[in-house]
Amino acid sequence: MIRPVTTVEVSPKLPPELKPLLDLAYNLRWSWDHESVELFRRLDGELWISSNYNPVWMLGLISQQTLDAVARDTSFLNQLKRVVEGFNEYMTSADTWYERTHGKAEKPHIAYFSMEFGLTTALQTYSGGLGVLAGDHLKSASDLGLPLVGVGMLYQEGYFQQYLNQDGYQQESYPINDYANLPIRPVMGADGKRLEISVPLGKVNVYAYVWKVAVGRVNLYLLDANHPLNSGDLYNLTDRLYGGDRRTRIQQEILFGIGGIRMLEALNLRPQVIHMNEGHSAFSALERIRIFMKENPGVTFDEARNILATASVYTIHTPVSAGLERFGYDLIDEYLTWLWQELGLTRDQFHDLGRERMGTYTLFSMPVMALKMSAATNAVSKLHGDVSQQMWQWLFPEVPQTEVPIQHVTNGVHVKTWVSRDMASLFDRYLDPSWRTNAAEESVWNEVDRIPDTEIWRVHERRRARLVAFARTRLKEQLVRRGMSQAEVESAEEVLNPEALTIGFARRFATYKRATLLFRDPVRLERMLNNFDRPVQFIFAGKAHPHDQPGKEFIRQVVKF
Repeated sequence: MIRPVTTVEVSPKLPPELKPLLDLAYNLRWSWDHESVELFRRLDGELWISSNYNPVWMLGLISQQTLDAVARDTSFLNQLKRVVEGFNEYMTSADTWYERTHGKAEKPHIAYFSMEFGLTTALQTYSGGLGVLAGDHLKSASDLGLPLVGVGMLYQEGYFQQYLNQDGYQQESYPINDYANLPIRPVMGADGKRLEISVPLGKVNVYAYVWKVAVGRVNLYLLDANHPLNSGDLYNLTDRLYGGDRRTRIQQEILFGIGGIRMLEALNLRPQVIHMNEGHSAFSALERIRIFMKENPGVTFDEARNILATASVYTIHTPVSAGLERFGYDLIDEYLTWLWQELGLTRDQFHDLGRERMGTYTLFSMPVMALKMSAATNAVSKLHGDVSQQMWQWLFPEVPQTEVPIQHVTNGVHVKTWVSRDMASLFDRYLDPSWRTNAAEESVWNEVDRIPDTEIWRVHERRRARLVAFARTRLKEQLVRRGMSQAEVESAEEVLNPEALTIGFARRFATYKRATLLFRDPVRLERMLNNFDRPVQFIFAGKAHPHDQPGKEFIRQVVKF
């Protein structure tokens, strides 16, 4: 897709009474505050949906006539005042877990690196569970007052949008994101110009601008290679999440890891702890060591590594070897010779940092390097911890499998993001208000049995009916894109039963997630689906990676069934 040479922004003018809407729109706290969402929906319900639930984009599209009318609506202005007061109280409150426990922190102590962040559909910088976990991590850090800063990448085309052809086979499209319509803002330097960093990539430098996303009290900074000093492929380096060939991927990860540390330095931030969410950012550890050695002459690489490893955390996700990030040594040599020279290492010593034997040849493994650079590594569940210890025991041959230094921290969720407004209202009526801030405390839920079963069921039925209505709308859109007949499109209004047991499978279509397990016994499945006395229905949602042909075949099998 060809990008415009010149961009001219035309948008309506917000009346003075509605100016606070901009502050709300540019801080993603709105995404987990039900009243904020309701406020934006109230402006224009249809536009809220068509703008992909993006208040920044919506405010740029809404008519001047609507804005002027709302500015005279006393009821709306009163709601706006309540939302703004709640936002200001949240942002300025000293009553957070961290401040009560440790006192006020002037700067972030922790930098959380992740290639993807699933914060809201309005900012599509994620592909799956790894990103959703990262997004919830930032939101929870904000609620807790944790002095944390996020580090990521800004993708011009994001992760692909999925559609199916007539055979039910996944196709991909990559619409360009207009940064002016996203809840992000450029970071300016002390000189009043756009803040930028650069990183050597072999014989050339890659340059990146810095953008900021406000996530409640936490800031997320994103690197963007759409910079005029980059030419050719480097200009497009941050176009797609997990896109391109191996050359593109190593270039991305050098920019992400090394550039992420340089970005923090340019922001005058030097967190004590680096948390790597998967191994994509493992080069960040080497950049920290390089800076430490430069500032402490005489310190060796091993000494610096041992010191900084105590302040490095690595979360490992992938449970299958094929999903791990590896690079050929030719690419390591091409792009990182300068780095091992500055670290005082030989070529072989540098290669050993990520060496993984694959049959008769070796590759440079990002997870191997991340494991060697971190004193603390965690898997994302107890079972995953056991699998990871078995998977990586070869790296620690001197210890039994059960003592391989990989612990587990079971994935959690940001409660206020995932509890629906209907269910939240129910909790507000029957539980202590602290369920919103102390959901992990068992005592908060002691009163849950007071909620009448009929009320829980009523909420459940409303939510299921909304899900069915949403699924019908999306199915109609899919059928139109696939070129189906008008009769088939109209039949989408009849699919699914709002009163039937509904089971959802919403996961990435990686083969190891076994989306087709349901079809192992088709006779039994058919009997279940045709039991009108006890109706049951299934909804599938998920994408296969563009290069994952077996995953795409799973989608085709689901559609054909």
